[in-house]
Amino acid sequence: MQQELAANFPHHSSASNTQEELDFSLSGYDYDLPPELIAQNPVVPRDSSRLLVVDSRKIGVDAPAKHRIFRDLAEILQPGDLLVMNNTRVLPARMYGQKSTGAEIEVLLLEERQENCWLALVKPGKRFKQGTELRFTAQGTDICLTAKVVDSDEATGGRLLEFTVPEGKSLIQLLDVFGEVPLPPYITETTAASAQYQTVYAENPGAIAAPTAGLHFTPELLERLRSQNIHQAFITLHVGVGTFRPVEVEDVTTHQMHAEWIEVPATTVEQIRATQAAGGRIIAVGTTAVRALEGAAAAHGGTIQPFCGKTNLFIYPGFKWQVVEGLITNFHLPRSSLLMLVSALIGRTRLLQIYQEAIQEKYRFYSFGDAMLILPSGILNNGE
Repeated sequence: MQQELAANFPHHSSASNTQEELDFSLSGYDYDLPPELIAQNPVVPRDSSRLLVVDSRKIGVDAPAKHRIFRDLAEILQPGDLLVMNNTRVLPARMYGQKSTGAEIEVLLLEERQENCWLALVKPGKRFKQGTELRFTAQGTDICLTAKVVDSDEATGGRLLEFTVPEGKSLIQLLDVFGEVPLPPYITETTAASAQYQTVYAENPGAIAAPTAGLHFTPELLERLRSQNIHQAFITLHVGVGTFRPVEVEDVTTHQMHAEWIEVPATTVEQIRATQAAGGRIIAVGTTAVRALEGAAAAHGGTIQPFCGKTNLFIYPGFKWQVVEGLITNFHLPRSSLLMLVSALIGRTRLLQIYQEAIQEKYRFYSFGDAMLILPSGILNNGE
């Protein structure tokens, strides 16, 4: 897999100028964001968020962005386009409990390794030694869950927790009672309901964070898109620690992504091929959809094929795109792997210029914030 992924990047060890060097430097992805622009609540209705529309073909060109509303998407995209969406569902993966000593603890479940045995991030981490016993209770039930720390995980800094659950039950079945949907740490003052941190098409439970570009869609907008021959297909990427873990190395090419589980089904591959054959465009809804599609292609030598497994694909400037042509995405944190992925599509310098424009126009940033559409064509519909 690593050799296949390496083929997606050109040789870049001898950058010819400072701008190219910054493409591969963590410090090249910094920007200052006023704290008041970090969205604490989603807009209602979902599709009333703002949409900043840019043209990916004009990399390095100071072309003006267009400021629209997300519901305008049905007029901006073209008949025959294909939207590829991530239908993962966020688990109520944050749990609060006590150690056998009575000390309060917090657990964030990451993924199930074996039946009822989960990899988890824990607080306070240094005190979770192997053999530590944990206890979880919940209002409205007399069921008590217990877990034991059976191992540690060097890659994530997490622990493997073996849960003891009532016979005939699984932990996932009990999470609605014992857990809560985990919101990102920068959302500190919210009145949002858990359902507002799920896409309207969320189906397959397994994520610990929402694929936030999809939060802007409403059932009515999806139907309008279908009525205008703008098609929809689905992949699954269970958003995990790989998506939100910060990049901590100055040379970003040495960053190692934590693998996340993806499924690109045969039906979606068929839709992609049919769209390409008919001259339509492949528009990924969110960076997770990008990683799933490009990860599946990388696993098959650059050709999109059905795929089910894990990908640790890290996309940064210089990446050779195989499937994705356009992207709907939110505004991302400085120095994040997500910012680097979007830079690979539109160029780092231009992306940071666009971010500055978004800040000046007071767009709302991050998970509950506004969206950006990167078009694969310089021509908007409606003659714009």
